[in-house]
Amino acid sequence: MRKAAVFSLILLALPAAAAAKPPVVVELYTAQGCASCGEANAYVAKLAERPGVLALTFPVDYWDYLGWSDTFAKPEFAERQKAYEARLSLREPYTPQVVVDGRGEVAGLKTDRVERLVRDAAKAPHNPPDIHFVGARRVDVGSGRAPKGGAEVWLVRYDPRQQDVAVKTGDNRGQTIVHKNVVREIARLGSWRGRPAAFKVPAASDDGLKTVVIIQAGRGGRVIGVAQPNA
Repeated sequence: MRKAAVFSLILLALPAAAAAKPPVVVELYTAQGCASCGEANAYVAKLAERPGVLALTFPVDYWDYLGWSDTFAKPEFAERQKAYEARLSLREPYTPQVVVDGRGEVAGLKTDRVERLVRDAAKAPHNPPDIHFVGARRVDVGSGRAPKGGAEVWLVRYDPRQQDVAVKTGDNRGQTIVHKNVVREIARLGSWRGRPAAFKVPAASDDGLKTVVIIQAGRGGRVIGVAQPNA
């Protein structure tokens, strides 16, 4: 097993043909208690069906005090959003917010600007390292040009099913909020500095979740590579 792992990393260190362009990562920061989030949720649910786009919904918990506790929110999602503040020159986190490839952000209701960011990200040059899943418990990242200070390797698991939540109290009382690709787990696997590296992948808590590995510059930086098992 150890020899196989070493051989895999050697292969990843060798020059390879140009990797397929990774999908554009669209992150929606939203909350069921946010009065203006329902429309943004519905828009991103449709965007999630578009080829070449990986739309991920991150429900945050800082609006729970308004009277409705978000059924999907986790504190680590709000922490991820906060990491973008300094990078993107923001005074504070807000909802609904869309972050595209870690390169730009915009209010989720400004769909024309979201579309522009997605188009620009799709056209931007990409030179991602090879990312290879070895079974269900390991992912190998090949050699490549790492950003200054290195990059972070993130594991994200999300539910691909559409889920509709009926809100019973708070500002959205009586409304049904649409959710698509809701993130259920996120974990930092480690750092990548341009050399081949292997990372352990924790077991999933639910068989119905999809897995994606995202490599991005540290502390809320731009997305460098994206990969899913058997993708």
